[in-house]
Formats: sequence, C-alpha cells, structure tokens
Amino acid sequence: MTQPSVPTPPSGERPICVRCRLAVIGAAVLALAGGFAYTAGWLTPARLSAPRIIDTFEANAGPHPGYRRNHAKGLCVEGYFDSNGNGAALSHAAVFAPGRTPVSGRFAVPGGNPSAPDTSSPVRSLALQFRLQNGEQWRTGMNSTPLFVVHTPAQFYQQLLAAKPDPATGKPDPAKLQAFYAANPETQPFLRWVKAHAPSSSLANAAYYGINAFLYTDAHGTTRAVRWSVVPDTPYAPLSAAQQAAKNFLAADLDERLQQGPLRWHLILTVAQAGDPTDDATLQWPDDRQRIDAGTLVLERTTSQEDGTCRDINFDPTILPAGIAPSDDPLLAARSAAYALSFKRRTREEALHPEVHQTPVAGAHNGEHS
Repeated sequence: MTQPSVPTPPSGERPICVRCRLAVIGAAVLALAGGFAYTAGWLTPARLSAPRIIDTFEANAGPHPGYRRNHAKGLCVEGYFDSNGNGAALSHAAVFAPGRTPVSGRFAVPGGNPSAPDTSSPVRSLALQFRLQNGEQWRTGMNSTPLFVVHTPAQFYQQLLAAKPDPATGKPDPAKLQAFYAANPETQPFLRWVKAHAPSSSLANAAYYGINAFLYTDAHGTTRAVRWSVVPDTPYAPLSAAQQAAKNFLAADLDERLQQGPLRWHLILTVAQAGDPTDDATLQWPDDRQRIDAGTLVLERTTSQEDGTCRDINFDPTILPAGIAPSDDPLLAARSAAYALSFKRRTREEALHPEVHQTPVAGAHNGEHS
C-alpha cells in the first residue's frame, strides 16, 4: 500500500509527524477516559464511589425504575422567598437582596421505596431551588434534624450496608445496626436527638436544617462559615396515635393546610465562631451563636411529583450562587456525585419508559433529593 503524501514543509521547518500527533491526541483521550473511569471507581473497585452508594440504595429498596434512589416518596411545592435584606450582612448573594425570589421544592421521607409509610423514618426532608433574578440558582436539601448521623461518606456507606433488609423479615437486622452504631460513636449525638424529639404531626410544623456548613462571603470580601435552617410559623405538635398507625397522611395534611392559606418558615442563618467544626455534620454548634433572620419562605401550593415542577430538579447542594461556597465538609462532594448519578439513572428510565409516571403509586408522591 502506498503511504499518504505529506506536504513538504517550508525551508527551515521540521517535517510534520502525523503519527506523533495522532499518538499525542490518543494519549490525551486515554488520559481523559482514565480520569472518568477512576472517578467512577472502574479502575479501583475497592474505592468508595457514587455507583457503589447508589447501587446499595437500589439493592436495599428493590427496583423502582424512574424514581429517585433516596427520598423516593415526596411531593412538589411552589412558592417564594421574601428576603428582608438582613442576609446581605453575611453574603453578597443576590438572593439576600430585599425582594422576592421564586422557589420550587419538595417534601420527602428518606429511603428508596416510593410506597414506604410516612412513619418509616423519624426524619423528613425539604429541598428547595431558589431561582435568582440574575439567572443563578441556589439549591439546598434539608432534614428535620439539626445534625447528621455520620461524619464521612465511608461511614454513610457502611450504614447502608448495615441497613440492608433481612430476606426473612424484609427489615434491617437490628443487631447489625446496633453493631454499626457501637463501632461509630459519631452517630450517638444524632441518635440522642431523635430519641428526644418526636416527629412532628405535619410537614408544615417542622423545622428543616441545612446540616452542612457553607462559606458566606459579603460585599467586602469577608468570609464566614454559616449553617442555615427554616423555622415554621406553624406551632410544633407531635405525631398523634392515629397518625402513627397510618401509612399516608403527610401529603393530605399539607394539602388541607394550604387550602387555608400559604405556609411560612423563617430562614435563619447561624454564624460559626473560631473553632466551630465546618467539616463534621454530626456536631452542632453552640446555642449562643449569632443568628440572623434573613426573610420568609412562603409555600403556596403542592403538585404531584408525577408532573410537578420539582420532578426534574436535581437538588444538588453544591449548586450555589456567587457569595455562597461549599465548606470542607466531605459529605458535600459525596452528595453531589450521588445525586448526579441518581438523576442520570432515573431520567434515563423515564425516557425509555415514559409510562412509568403515568399511574402514580397508590397514596404516594414520588421524587428524590438524590
């Protein structure tokens, strides 16, 4: 075979090495592919990765195509955030300028089963997407506990393994869970808090906490560590005996309350002092830390996750506006990676099987934070 002709270079220039260029391009492609493979855990199967975490969620909950791998049972909400301007003392993010910002969100209970009872966990969650006027977004996923059960992604994965349902009972083995908690004393503050605080009787009368620390930078360039929460105007009340025996009541209760008018929470920003941990969500900051009421979250209506606005939102907590940045908490990067993979899998399933959300699960609003 004849070799392809190569143009003769001008006098004084070195000849072009076609094979060399192809080799360089090939090496670059292989390096890029290798980077993706390493990140995904393909080249290091023993390394904890997002696929291992999401695969374990799927194994524990069973197959539920088209649903989020965690927080699978939920409902969409719509409303706005009415900023009073106080938050600008901590962050130059546009969301803290006085005025209203549209909000889409969803309430949910943990777990990958969209038909799980509302009382299957003592924790509820609220995820929000703030759509700022300058085109930025602020996404956050909050829980009804002010601290998290584990400190690291590795501990979270081990907890998922310990919570694997026993085939004989369909429920986690209490002995395995107790062994996990005993081997990880960081879990004790969370367990004590849950034991001392009964779940609320409604999604509307619970407070929700951002749990992780974030870095707020003001207009002068000063950066502070901040945690936030939303505190309800609706007075807290514990679950009633009838609710504890019911499987589905949270969505109907919220709909009934919203028929009477909007529901409101105050966005409270808590400022760390020197020495307060920013990389450990199992530890609370002292009660005497500065708190700023930055405005009011107003929720006006609910829609089903089957066709509501929150259905296609990935509530990645690292999607932040200028003026807010992630802290050194290791859970944040792990949440971002796991949420992205969960989103990719379920949206692919929805695309291949569009009928999956045409018939809602009886008594359930589906969805996800992850």
